[in-house]
Amino acid sequence: MYKLLISKLGLCSSLKPLYQLHGFLILTGFYNDDIILSKFIETCSRVGLSHYGHSVFKRKYQPSIYVYNTMINSLSSDRSSAKESLFLFKNIRVVGLIPDSYTFPFVLKAVNRLLDGSVAKQVHGQVIRSGFQEDIHVAIALVRVYSTSGAHEIFESMKVKNVISWTSVISGYVHVKRPKEAIEIFQRMRGEGVELDEVALLAALSACVDLGALELGKWIHRFIDQHRLHMTVSLCNASKALQVFERMTYKNVVSWTTIILGLASHAGTRPNEITFIGILSACSHVGLVESGRSYFNSMSCKYGITPKIQHYGCIIDLLGRAGSLQEAEDLVRSMPFNANAAIWGSLLASARTQGDSSLATKTLERLSILEPTNSGNYTLLSNTYATLGKWNEARLVRKTMRSSGLKKLTGGSFIEVNGCIHNFVAGIITNPEAKVIDQMEKDEMKENYLLTG
Repeated sequence: MYKLLISKLGLCSSLKPLYQLHGFLILTGFYNDDIILSKFIETCSRVGLSHYGHSVFKRKYQPSIYVYNTMINSLSSDRSSAKESLFLFKNIRVVGLIPDSYTFPFVLKAVNRLLDGSVAKQVHGQVIRSGFQEDIHVAIALVRVYSTSGAHEIFESMKVKNVISWTSVISGYVHVKRPKEAIEIFQRMRGEGVELDEVALLAALSACVDLGALELGKWIHRFIDQHRLHMTVSLCNASKALQVFERMTYKNVVSWTTIILGLASHAGTRPNEITFIGILSACSHVGLVESGRSYFNSMSCKYGITPKIQHYGCIIDLLGRAGSLQEAEDLVRSMPFNANAAIWGSLLASARTQGDSSLATKTLERLSILEPTNSGNYTLLSNTYATLGKWNEARLVRKTMRSSGLKKLTGGSFIEVNGCIHNFVAGIITNPEAKVIDQMEKDEMKENYLLTG
C-alpha cells in the first residue's frame, strides 16, 4: 500500500486526483504519515497547486520539522508564495520545533525570490545562532542570496573560519558562476595558512578553468605533487569532493590527479553514480571506447546502478568523439528518458567535429525547441556548413538567426597577470591599461613581422 500511494502521487497531474487521494489518506490514516504527507505536498507543488498543499498542511496536527521543511520548500519555489514560507519559518520555534540544516537552504531560497536584504540578514542571524554557519549547503544558500552584493560580508561575519567555512564559500562562488571571487577567497585561504583540502583545491581548479588562471593552476599542481604522500581525506570530505568534481565543466590532469589522490585512501570503497561519471568522462577524453562501453554496461549488470542522464551523456560524448555518430544517435533515441539540451548539444558538437552536416541539422531541430534563444547552437551549425564549403547553407542559418532576433554572443576572456585576473571583452575597452596593452600587441606583431620577414 505504501509504495502504491507513492506511485499514485507520482502520476497525479491535476486537482481532481489530488482531491481523491487526499480523501483516501484521511480515511486510511496515512494522512498522519510524515513521508506520505510530504510527498503529497511535493506533488501539489509539482503540478502548480502549492496553495492546495498549503491548505492540507494547515490542517495537520503538529507537523514535524520534516513536513515543515517540505512545505517551506514548496512555497519558496514561487515569488507569490515566498512570504508564506517565511511565515512558516517563523512559526517553527513557536510550535516548539528547531530548524535543521535543511530548513535554512529552503527558507533562503524564499529570501532570494523576494530580494529582501533585511530579511536575509535576519535569517543569516538565525543561521549563526543555530550553529549551521559551517554547513556547506547553508553556506552556499547564503552566498546565492548575497551573490550580487554582500557575499564578502557574509563570509567575514562567520565567527569561526575553519577549512569548512573557507571551502564552503569558495564552492558557493563557483556554484553561482563567480570564479574571480572564488579565486580571491582561495588566495586568502592560502595566505592565512589554512589547511587546503581536496574540496577547496577542486573548486579553485574549476574557477581557474573558467578564468584561464594558468599560474594558479600550476601552483595547485605543484602543491599536489609535494603533498601527495600526506593527502588523506575523511569519508565525508571525499563525498563533498566528488560533488565539486562532478560540477566541474572541464576536467584537466590536475583535477583528475587531485580527486584520485584524495580518494586513494579509501581503497575498497564500492563505486557509486558519481564514480562512474568520473570514469566515463575519463574514457571519453582519452578515447577508450571499448573500456567506456564496458564500464557503462557494468553499472547495471555488476553494481546494480541504474544509469542516469549524466552517464548517458558521458557515453554519448565518448562515441561522438570517436566518430561513432550513428551509434551515439541511436543511443540518444533509445534512452529511457527524453534527451535534454546537454545531450543534443554534445551530439551537435560531435557532428561539427566529424563534419556530419545532416546530423548537425537534425540535432539543431531538437535544440531549437529546447533552447530557442541559444545562438551558440545556430553558430555551431553555420560553422559546420562553412567547414564543408556549403556556403549557401551557412548563410541560410545566419539569416535564420537574424530573422529570429538571435545574436552571436560577444567574445571575451580572462587573463591572469601577476596573480591578478583581468577581463577583456571584444570591442569594449574598459581596462585602465588598455593603451599599454594595445601598444604591447603592436610591438609584438612588429617583432614577429621582422622575424618572419
